[in-house]
Amino acid sequence: MRTLASDTAMVMAAGLGKRMRPLTASTPKPLVRVAGKPLIDHALDRLADAGVAKAVVNVHYLADALEAHVLTRDAPSVTISDERDALLETGGGMIKARAHLPDPFFCLNADNIWLDGPRNAFADLSARWNPDEMDALLLLVGHARAANFNGPGDFAMDPCGRLTRRQPGRVAPFIYTGIQLVSHRLLRDAPEGKFSTNILWSRAIEEGRLFGISFTGQWFEVGTPQAIAPTEEALRRG
Repeated sequence: MRTLASDTAMVMAAGLGKRMRPLTASTPKPLVRVAGKPLIDHALDRLADAGVAKAVVNVHYLADALEAHVLTRDAPSVTISDERDALLETGGGMIKARAHLPDPFFCLNADNIWLDGPRNAFADLSARWNPDEMDALLLLVGHARAANFNGPGDFAMDPCGRLTRRQPGRVAPFIYTGIQLVSHRLLRDAPEGKFSTNILWSRAIEEGRLFGISFTGQWFEVGTPQAIAPTEEALRRG
C-alpha cells in the first residue's frame, strides 16, 4: 500500500461565512452543525481516517470559539495559524502558515463534506502526485457527483490531467472540491498580505504545472443554510 504524499494538511477555516448567514451571526461557519457535528469535524475526521497526522487550522472570524474547539482533538493534532489581526484569504493564509507546512502538503476547506469512492481522497491525490511536473494537484468532481451545486464549473482537464480554466460563457466539466495537494514551488514569489490562491494557480496553468484528478466519490456543496437538510438526507442514505 502506497503511503500518503504528506502527513500534514492545512484546513482553511478563517472565512467570514457570509453565505451561511444567519447561522454564522454568532457561530463561525466551521462550527455550524451538519448531520450532528460541526462542519470542520467532518473534514478533520476524514483526515484522521486517511492517516493524515497533523492539521494546521487558520482562524479569524470568532476565532476563540473555533480555536477552543479544534484544540480538543487528538487526531489529527492541530496547530493554529492565527489570522485574528487580518484575514489573508486562501493564498495569504498558506503563506502565513508555510513554516508549519511540509513540502508537499494537503489543503482543504473547513466546510468540505464528501463521501469517498473506492479509495479515500487523500490516497487518490497521493497516488497521482508527481512533484517533478506539478505545482499543485486539485481534486475535481464532475457535475453529476456534486450535490447542491448549481454553478457552471471551474476547470477543463486534458488527458494528462493538466488544467485550464472555464471559458467565459461556457460550462466547464469539472468543479473544484476545495481539496488539493500543494508543492512549496506553488508558493514561490507570492504577493504579500491578502490574496487568493487563484493568482498562484494562474501562473501554474501558464507553466503547465496545475493538474487535477477526477474524484470518484460524492461531494456536497454546503455553502448556505438551505443546503444543510439535503446534505444530511444524503449522508443518512450513505
